[in-house]
Amino acid sequence: MQISEFLEIAQNHFDDALPFVLYRKPKASVIKGIFQNNDSVYTSKDLTESGFVFAPFNAEKQTVLMPFSASETLESRFIISEFTTEDAPEKIEVQPEEESVFAEAEYFHVNLVSNAIQAIEKKNLKKVVVSRKEEVKLRESNPMQLFKRLLAQYPTAFVYCWYHPKIGLWLGATPETLLSVTGNRFTTMALAGTQTYQGDDTPTWEAKETEEQQLVTDYLIASLESSVSNITIADTETLKAGNLLHIKTRVSGILNSNLKEVVMALHPTPAVCGLPKMAAKEFILKNENYNREFYTGFLGEINSKEKMARNTNRRNVENNAYSAIKTVSNLYVNLRCMQLTDVQASIYVGGGITKDSIPEKEWQETVNKTQTIKAIL
Repeated sequence: MQISEFLEIAQNHFDDALPFVLYRKPKASVIKGIFQNNDSVYTSKDLTESGFVFAPFNAEKQTVLMPFSASETLESRFIISEFTTEDAPEKIEVQPEEESVFAEAEYFHVNLVSNAIQAIEKKNLKKVVVSRKEEVKLRESNPMQLFKRLLAQYPTAFVYCWYHPKIGLWLGATPETLLSVTGNRFTTMALAGTQTYQGDDTPTWEAKETEEQQLVTDYLIASLESSVSNITIADTETLKAGNLLHIKTRVSGILNSNLKEVVMALHPTPAVCGLPKMAAKEFILKNENYNREFYTGFLGEINSKEKMARNTNRRNVENNAYSAIKTVSNLYVNLRCMQLTDVQASIYVGGGITKDSIPEKEWQETVNKTQTIKAIL
């Protein structure tokens, strides 16, 4: 299906106030669309269903499900070379907030970081991720255009546009995998540290970032030990996401338990919550002074049935006929995202705080991160 026809179907679904999600996996060209045929709010109770899930930061709240059984699934392809100048954002200056409101936001966030450092110094926490929400007024808010811009500018991210008339409209381009499962094999990642891309794909990382990354990796291994086996830890590498760089460590192995048990062991990750997890979450809910909603939650397809060829040699036609159907789940952490209304975008950003954090620098890091999403507005 042509991308223009695919997006027209999505636009019609949006105009008819029917739920849908469009998404593209990292480094892929295929875009999938799940178009629900009614406006019911389905929820996932134990992640045994088949469909696309959208879960909030607070795991005690409901996970929204778009079931495959109540939806039509379509595919298209997006080629960056087809991205035209008409699709690009206008060269306009977007005012995020009134100057006094922006100064107030800076004052609150610097104090929030200072309080987090104090909690760490009291040994209550090793790390905590604090965040904020910034409102940006829009001159145009066509979700299909914004989705195309995300596709073009973030080819290595999981890019999505999710809509439910009873919940809202969200778009994002996240660099972080929560969990990928094929059959009984899983992959996840530890992601921490942030710096602005300066043309160097192999930058020097400071002690604060490397320590934070090690905390996240150690937590992942400890959380998974009782549910998995044959754990393999890859070498640490730098991951580029838009104009930002992060430290990434890939972890893989074999699942010995059900999907929900592993997801709940990981979510929320130290990259979006902190350590110890429950203490960090309590600090966030008490001190951030706003509702994260789906920001730093997770999203993606669960229990999809996919055909896996047993032999990749195209000449071996006979063996290729004996392909296997495996259950596949791909879940991503909802970072670099925004919630849209007709007049404004709510942009969500945060950063990991350790004992070595400097409040003013942490504020500036959130400002840098907002530029990643603002670039498409």
